[in-house]
Amino acid sequence: MGLPHSTVQRILEAPDEHARAEAVVEALELIAERLPPEDLPTRRDLSETELRLRLEIERTRADLTVEIEKNRTEIEKIRADLTTEIEKVRADLTAEIGKNRTEIEKVRADLAAEIGKNRTEIEKVRADLTTEIEKVRADLTTEIEKVRADLTTEIEKVRSDLRTELGARIEQTHTSLLKWSFLFWVSQMGMILVVIWRLSGN
Repeated sequence: MGLPHSTVQRILEAPDEHARAEAVVEALELIAERLPPEDLPTRRDLSETELRLRLEIERTRADLTVEIEKNRTEIEKIRADLTTEIEKVRADLTAEIGKNRTEIEKVRADLAAEIGKNRTEIEKVRADLTTEIEKVRADLTTEIEKVRADLTTEIEKVRSDLRTELGARIEQTHTSLLKWSFLFWVSQMGMILVVIWRLSGN
C-alpha cells in the first residue's frame, strides 16, 4: 500500500527534522487508517515501519542527490559547451566583421580611387572643352571680322556704284533738261519771230 505523492513530497521537502517527523507521523497515521482493525500494527511494527520509511526517505534523498549532482554536472557540461560555442561564434563573428570591415575599406579605397580618376578625367575633358570653345570663339571672331570686312567692302562698292550710277543719271537728266530747254526756247523764239513777222506784214 503506497503513500500519496503529496505526503511523500512533504517528507522529502521538510525544512527541518521536526517538520519531517510530523510528516512521518502523519504518514503512519494514514497507513493505520487504511489497515483493517485486525491488522493494526503493534509499536514494534510501527517502529519497523518508521525505520523503513526513514531508510526509504534517505534512499530517495540519496537518489535525488545523485540525480541532482548528475543534472548539475550535465548542466555544467552544457554550460561549458554553450560557453565554448558562444566564444566560437563570437570569434567567427569577430573574424567575419573584420573581414567585412577590410572588404568595406577596400571598396571605399577603390571608390575613392575611381572618384579621383573620374575627377581627373572630368578636369581633362573640361580643359579640352575650354580649349575647343576658345578655338571656336577665335575662329568665329576671325570669321565675323572677315565677313564684316567683306560686307564693308561690298557696301563701299555698292555705294560707289550707286554714286556713279546716280551721278550718270543726274548728268543724263541735266543734259536732257538742257536739250529740252533749248528746244523750248528755240520754239518760243520761232513763235515770237512768226508773230513779229506777221505783225510787220500787216
